[in-house]
Amino acid sequence: MPKVDDPAAPRIAVVGATGAVGGTLLELIEDRRLPYRRLHLVASARSAGRTIRVNGRDHRVTELSRFDFGMADAALFCAGQEVSRAWVPVAVAHGVLAIDSTPAFRMAPGTPLVVPQLNAAELGRRPAGGVIAVPGAATVPVVRVVRDVERRWGIRRIVVSTYQGASGAGHAGVEELQDGSRTVLQDPQATVPSAEFSPALAFNVLPSIGDMLEDGSTRQEREVVDEIRKVLGLPGIEVTATCVRVPVVSGHGAAVWVQCRSVVNRAELVTLLSALPGVTVHDCGGPTPAALGDPDHLHVGRIRVSATAPDGFWLWLATDNLRVGGALDAVQIVEELLARGTL
Repeated sequence: MPKVDDPAAPRIAVVGATGAVGGTLLELIEDRRLPYRRLHLVASARSAGRTIRVNGRDHRVTELSRFDFGMADAALFCAGQEVSRAWVPVAVAHGVLAIDSTPAFRMAPGTPLVVPQLNAAELGRRPAGGVIAVPGAATVPVVRVVRDVERRWGIRRIVVSTYQGASGAGHAGVEELQDGSRTVLQDPQATVPSAEFSPALAFNVLPSIGDMLEDGSTRQEREVVDEIRKVLGLPGIEVTATCVRVPVVSGHGAAVWVQCRSVVNRAELVTLLSALPGVTVHDCGGPTPAALGDPDHLHVGRIRVSATAPDGFWLWLATDNLRVGGALDAVQIVEELLARGTL
């Protein structure tokens, strides 16, 4: 058991505790034995009053509009960017350190965008704005594998194509995919639900995620590009992204092309990737979201150095998107803050 009610531990609020990422956060708080003095579960009015058991204790969910942020030291926000934009400033005004897993503040000047395995030094002091942002689930796997590649061979260009499961849209997205799949199996000509995904996702592949921008890219693709540059500290690096939604309940995949500044040796590349923390290399194939093994690891396969352009290589990445690039990163940020004494 973690040190529950330890007076030296922080008071933690989870905003969005009943959502897909929020539920995973609570699992990880238990699994990783995160110490806390008090744990507050916060959600919308629709979910308020529910009871959720964490570490053997029942916790009643408080409605967000009624929660007193003065009762928390840190607040983990995972209820969507509209909620974060409205309520993170309220939390910060109460002296709370906000750790935000939504896009709301990722590109805000002065807000650290943190992947603990890469830039934990950002957590050595409390940010002036009171907010630490977690990159998106499509960004984190990419930056974790290319940072050391950039140090070894240099990088000219990154091309990312993501294949993202329905859980990226939360419980509502998963339920719509499941309902739509049942509908199509019963009657292929029936109208399929399409409130969360349009066109409907069941037995389909959607070639874009998020609002379309003037240049033909989508907002999520722009976010992936900007976040990769910010985390790596390479604002001028050439990055291109295509984000695709696939009819998978949970789990993200990505095909990544990296063009370096010098010729890449495949054996050395495999050794480099295998040494990265929290990374599992599948050198004889490609991992799939349905059979990842350790869900807290980033899984890498299909490692191919180009025969015609030996300064470039392909990778296939697979992750549990609710954990890697979501809940796990937020919990690891709290752990690092505690280790550094900055929370």
